[in-house]
Order: sequence, then structure tokens, then C-alpha cells
Amino acid sequence: MESLTGYEPRTYRDFDESDGFKAFRVVVETSDLYVKALCSLEKETEALIKKYRAQIEWAIERRPEFLTSLKPLEEDSADSPIVARMIGAGRKAGTGPMAAVAGAVAEFVGQELLQRSPEVIIENGGDIFLKVARPIVVGIFAGNSRLSGRFGIQVQPTVLPIGICTSSGRVGPSLSLGVSDAATIISKDTALADAVATAMGNRIRSDRDLKAAVEWAMTIPGVGGALAALGDKMAILGDLELAPLH
Repeated sequence: MESLTGYEPRTYRDFDESDGFKAFRVVVETSDLYVKALCSLEKETEALIKKYRAQIEWAIERRPEFLTSLKPLEEDSADSPIVARMIGAGRKAGTGPMAAVAGAVAEFVGQELLQRSPEVIIENGGDIFLKVARPIVVGIFAGNSRLSGRFGIQVQPTVLPIGICTSSGRVGPSLSLGVSDAATIISKDTALADAVATAMGNRIRSDRDLKAAVEWAMTIPGVGGALAALGDKMAILGDLELAPLH
């Protein structure tokens, strides 16, 4: 979950372009997106971030609880598509809509960039939207856990875009009520992956909660895989393939 009011530097990004992608960063206020595409799309990305931030900020102006609620909200006929997606994701996950903001922004920006580049990877505060035509490994950053940086999620060429979102009770500025080092969800709906990752992380207060947390996440329609890590313990369920990082 990205915050519209807080910012923390992203020290884990890789701007190596030897894989054929053009890598660049676009920052608009507190939105900080890392993008890989087959061509440079900085201006287009900036315009899209501004577009979707404005829609979210308008929703907050109309009803301030959109920003602060930790519980699901009802949809409104005046909501823009990105705002409606955030509310819907929160309702499925049992969270407020802002639990889905980073994933939603990554997905909505990414879907439009796909009109200019057939392969796109967007990372927004640990939440990733991607569509690729080659196998890649998405690393899992889990703070001080001994598992951090040792493995990632293997992603095969994707016909449809997917979202890989990670929440943490120990890393980053976003609100978490749990203590997990990493709570990761895969879904074709990146906003949903973000909200469920937040909710799953909230359920983890000790390593004894890992198994139950991933089992809960997999009951939510649209979730394809779940991973939870704390210390040297990890639980994993669903369509999720791990690979070592070198």
C-alpha cells in the first residue's frame, strides 16, 4: 500500500538495462514508480500518475473517510474506475480502499503504457504490475529476515498482466497492524493483490500465524498465490514458484 502522505527511498531497485528493457524512475509528489519497458516512457508515465492521483485525491475531497478508513467502504456511482477498483478490492480483503492504492496506481498506469510497449514492469512501493514475454524472477525483500534477498518469485511469460504485491510490518512507511517481514500475494488484479497482502500481513503476529494467514488469503476469489515470511520461517500456497537469487 503506497501512502499519499508519506515517502521512503526505494533502495532495492535495479536500473541495469542489459536485459533489453529501458529502466527509469518517475516521481510525482509521494508517488515514486520504477518502470521497465521496451522504450523510454517517462513523460507518458508522469502524465498518467498525475491523472490517477487527481482521481484519488478528488475521491478523498468528496469523502475524507476514503483516506482514513481501515474498513471497507460502499461504492458510489460518482467514483472513477480506479477509485471503484480500490473500493472493490478493499471489500474483498476486508480493508479500507487505501490498502489498494499502490497496486491500483501501478496497474492503471501499466495498462495504458502497454499501448506503447508490449512488455511493462512497474514497481510502486513494493507492489508490482507486469506483463512480460520472457521468464523473470521478482525478488522478495523481507527486511532483516534471513530469507530476504535469497529467493524470488519465478514469473513465466504472461499472456495477461499479473500483480505481485508485498506488505511488511517491518519495512516501508505503509500502515501494517502485523509484524511480518513479507506478506506477498499474486493476482491478475493488482489492486486486489495489494489489499489482500495488507490484510494478510495484519494477521501475522508471530511465526505461528504464517500458515493460517496464507490459508485465509487463498479463500479470497481472485488470489492466485500467497507467501508469508517472518524471521527464518515461511508459508506458501497456490500457484507460486520460488527461485534462488544470485
